[in-house]
Amino acid sequence: MASDLKNVSYCQERLDVSEGETPTTSAIMFSAGVLGNVVAIILLEIRRRKQAASLFQVLVTSLVITDLLGTFSVSPLVLTAYLRNQSLLGMSENRFVCGHFAYAMTFFSLVTLAILLSMAVERWLSLGHPYFYEKRLSKRCGYITIALIYLLCALFCVTPFFGFGKYIQYCPGTWCFIDMNPSVTKHKVFNIIYATCLLVMIVCTVLCNVSVIYHLSLMYRRRKAHRSSIKRQKGHKRHRSIAKEVEHLVLLGFMTIAFVICSLPLVIQLYFRIFKKYDVIPLLFVSVNPIIDPWVFIILSPPVPRLLWDKMCKTIKSKPTQEKVRSIHPVLYQKSPPGDSEGGSSLKVYTGIPGTDGS
Repeated sequence: MASDLKNVSYCQERLDVSEGETPTTSAIMFSAGVLGNVVAIILLEIRRRKQAASLFQVLVTSLVITDLLGTFSVSPLVLTAYLRNQSLLGMSENRFVCGHFAYAMTFFSLVTLAILLSMAVERWLSLGHPYFYEKRLSKRCGYITIALIYLLCALFCVTPFFGFGKYIQYCPGTWCFIDMNPSVTKHKVFNIIYATCLLVMIVCTVLCNVSVIYHLSLMYRRRKAHRSSIKRQKGHKRHRSIAKEVEHLVLLGFMTIAFVICSLPLVIQLYFRIFKKYDVIPLLFVSVNPIIDPWVFIILSPPVPRLLWDKMCKTIKSKPTQEKVRSIHPVLYQKSPPGDSEGGSSLKVYTGIPGTDGS
């Protein structure tokens, strides 16, 4: 135990990078993050030019831009530290680089989850409270929400510079983050608040997604029940409307799953401190999330979710419509002579209207 504490203390103050460490992993993560976010932004811009951006697209765009900013805020510092063989502390005399790195890690982890929560709430209001959504919410609300998220997260993450919470360096000297094993009470309180914010936002996001699934199922049942009384064109529009909602849900769901997987180790560490020897593990998980998000968007962009939805709808309709009609009105069907049918079918529908039944 004493040796572990001594090793942690040594990592906090070392001025060079640990021997045997290479920048390969960091370079790959940085390249994947930048490439994914740039491609995602291009796809969003192409979509915006084809149709007016919705509130959901505004939030998705802000999430991708946030991930890109987060990647550029920390990854170049890691690569520079390896190239110069200097730790983040060693790169500046006043701990500025380490403080910036830790602040960026904390800030962007909160902002990313807050935007995900905003996306989930937007979908929940869109389906669960459509009247309120149409009358009160607009793209302007999205811009205001993003600004408030950035402001509140910035104010919270700056408090360690004023003594509430503490930013420290981790081995191999290329990581800085909040002290996950503090001995001072006020630093523990900061950690608990930070972890609780993450946990509450995760739970709320999951609950909103569950509610969206419930309302989507109700939408589909209503459409199925009233299909006979709806005109074909309107039914097609409703089908596409549900398909579009499914696209949003699939995208949001996978992004939420990715963030939950990446954030839970950090939340567990802050609450229970079980990774005492391996504090860098939660940091690795958190740093992977900005890389995953844009690739999830790229992979799940239309038409992939739309094709999945169409296939699911076709699977549900297992019996052909003709067989259903025959089971209800067998009198309407009569056998035609073998040579009369055009496509090889020996089945003919009798309507009773001259000229329409082939007689």
